[in-house]
Amino acid sequence: MSTGNPLSRPPAIPEPAFAELLAAYRDPRRHYHDLDHIEAMLAGLEYCRAFLHDAKAVELAIWFHDAIYDAAAPDNEERSADLARQVLGGQLEPERLERVTALILATRKHELAHQGRTQEPASQERSDMAYFLDLDLQILGAEAARFDAYEAAVRREYVHVTEAAWRIGRAAVLRRFMARPRLYFSNLFAERLEERARANLARSLAKWTEGKPPQASV
Repeated sequence: MSTGNPLSRPPAIPEPAFAELLAAYRDPRRHYHDLDHIEAMLAGLEYCRAFLHDAKAVELAIWFHDAIYDAAAPDNEERSADLARQVLGGQLEPERLERVTALILATRKHELAHQGRTQEPASQERSDMAYFLDLDLQILGAEAARFDAYEAAVRREYVHVTEAAWRIGRAAVLRRFMARPRLYFSNLFAERLEERARANLARSLAKWTEGKPPQASV
């Protein structure tokens, strides 16, 4: 961000739209995907800003990536990207707007994808996407107590899901991440968080598949 307040309004977001964004992230049904999550990503942005090619696009994608969040809906990312297009369409050049929406859509599977029809080298686009996705998954490499609080918060967001279904679904997500050669795409985040993230995921998987949560050990 350009100011000292991490939750200050980016110039590209008009004031009425920014107020609506803040209200959306303050929805009491959100227990993890809220303003604290946005603030954590913005703080992390400052950690990696020097490595980004279009920090402004990444910053805007942070603000919009969970703008629409309904734990029971399958199209939150698409709707959030559509909202970004509506709000930012008259504020940004088309190439940058494409980068913003591509970043948002990449959170569907948290996999690297080509960022649209820009003229920049694909390696630069993928680099920014790598850092953006790593920012979104910083929590996986948090200290054990904070990671456990995150999982509990996400569970509250999925209160409509039965315990049996949650265990099956959560275990599938954890296995999918653990099967990756590396959880974090950038060296910057991998070197700092990879080891602890894998320990957290392994401990969590044991909890959801064995029925008895082990004690936090990292």
